[in-house]
Amino acid sequence: MSLPTPVVLSPGELADTVRRFAARPALWRPLVRFTSPGRHYRRLEVTADHEVWLLTWLPGQGTEIHDHGGSAGSFGVVEGALTERAFHAPAPAPRLLGTGAVRAFGPRHIHQVTNRGARPAVSIHAYAPALTTQSYYAQDADGGLTLVRTDAVTE
Repeated sequence: MSLPTPVVLSPGELADTVRRFAARPALWRPLVRFTSPGRHYRRLEVTADHEVWLLTWLPGQGTEIHDHGGSAGSFGVVEGALTERAFHAPAPAPRLLGTGAVRAFGPRHIHQVTNRGARPAVSIHAYAPALTTQSYYAQDADGGLTLVRTDAVTE
């Protein structure tokens, strides 16, 4: 007897998941909280093949440079705007993502996300498989990245 092969959702399928959650504000809007100094986050769903998170961002809040521990992902801005800096060659310019924008990425994506605007922002994120670790990096003077630490992901 063989075990079933786990389903691996593609970045496009994760983007569709984000859009489905974004289209259901009654599900996530009551959970929105803005906190400082750290951002507020809340897991909305976890299944055998993916998970979905709600994150909030006050002006000036952002992430460190990080990966997703080998998980593919997608995030969509449902209120406000976020700026994403991706770290791969060639390095693209920072990307401004306004309300309704969705960004999907593969399992080796390294980025930094920041609310550079004057208004709070809210985003929905989906990952497959569910996050177990995230690694954080520092950018070197020459533009390269140095691993700083790897953390286990808990709710």
